[in-house]
Amino acid sequence: MRGRGLILAIESSCDETAAAVVERGARTLSSVVASQISTHARYGGVVPELASREHLRAIVPVVRAALAQANVALADLDAIAVTSGPGLAGALLVGITYAKALAFATGLPLIAVNHLEGHIHAVLLNERESAKETGLSPYMQPPNEDGALTPEGNLPAAGEPSLALVVSGGHTHLYLAHPTANTWHYVLIGRTLDDAAGEAYDKVAKLLGLGYPGGPWIDALALHGNPRAVPFAFSQIKTKLHLAGKAPRTKAAKTAPIANLDPHFLFSFSGIKTAVLRYVELHNLRPEAEARREALFTGLDAPAQPTVEDALATCDPQTLDLIASFQHAVVGDLLKKTFAAQESLGARRILVTGGVAANRELRRRFTAEAARRSVSVAFPTLALSTDNAAMIAAAAWPRFLARDFASPSLSADPSLALGG
Repeated sequence: MRGRGLILAIESSCDETAAAVVERGARTLSSVVASQISTHARYGGVVPELASREHLRAIVPVVRAALAQANVALADLDAIAVTSGPGLAGALLVGITYAKALAFATGLPLIAVNHLEGHIHAVLLNERESAKETGLSPYMQPPNEDGALTPEGNLPAAGEPSLALVVSGGHTHLYLAHPTANTWHYVLIGRTLDDAAGEAYDKVAKLLGLGYPGGPWIDALALHGNPRAVPFAFSQIKTKLHLAGKAPRTKAAKTAPIANLDPHFLFSFSGIKTAVLRYVELHNLRPEAEARREALFTGLDAPAQPTVEDALATCDPQTLDLIASFQHAVVGDLLKKTFAAQESLGARRILVTGGVAANRELRRRFTAEAARRSVSVAFPTLALSTDNAAMIAAAAWPRFLARDFASPSLSADPSLALGG
């Protein structure tokens, strides 16, 4: 180790270009994120080609801003970390190519990080940064006598595993995250068979004429509706006999196997998305949704940045009840299966992370259920919930100490899996 244990991390897996400098996986010196929401909002979702183009435009200024914000130079760094997958191939390649160029030019080691592992470490990073004020994290070894962290001071101490729910626009996965003396090991427990929870939010929001990303809009508007007005239900997921234990041909299936997973811990959100569509058609809500989108986003008099109040003014009580019922059902399914896994595995600690972890109802209901069961639950900060590079740097730290470096041939792996 040449100095302070500084890692510059780059994240470009989807529609946000991010760079951060983190010290020893426990102290964020800078975190810069360039969002592409305005670029993709008009399409109601991420357009891969546009995402790659925007990453090319943003990558250099974002990395420079992260270094400047941290008040460090390239010569002060100990390693470069980058997201290698899963994600959009073109988007990943922008970050990987630039990170490889930086590593080659500076002679620094390059560390490849799984995006899903990064999300899990977002929770742990938040705990490590809070440890100075609230006491030691259960996964940190203590600092030395003068208060300085040892090189191993931010590695997980051996202990009981945590159940991690990674829930975002592209992922809904359950992992058993096990800390050992030097690193973390992950075992896949459950995942979605089709749409991710956040993807369902986005598609329902688009159907109702709301903005992108859909999660914040639905979360805000759900407060004004009756969550039990529309009785959405999730049917039991059964093994498909014709697949003979093989993964179905869906986007989510490419990132992790399902043959040995308990069906009780599998998610599916395509059904509720279709149910919302049927409800909209049955109650003739589509004209209202189209008028809402026109008024909020494409009308001549539409504000540049529509607010929740603007959207609320366009929603009748029936639409608000639909929104509230949709969110209540999705959060309920996430809660039911996560805590079923927790009980089955005997885990005493749950980590909830990813973009959907910023949802207020999810945080409230998970916190209440955890208290009822006398288990702990932890979330990242709102800033660390969505895609960022600080979490990538935090996940890279144990790999740095283990000298687990990427080869010069590193390339993007859009279907990269985590755990077994």
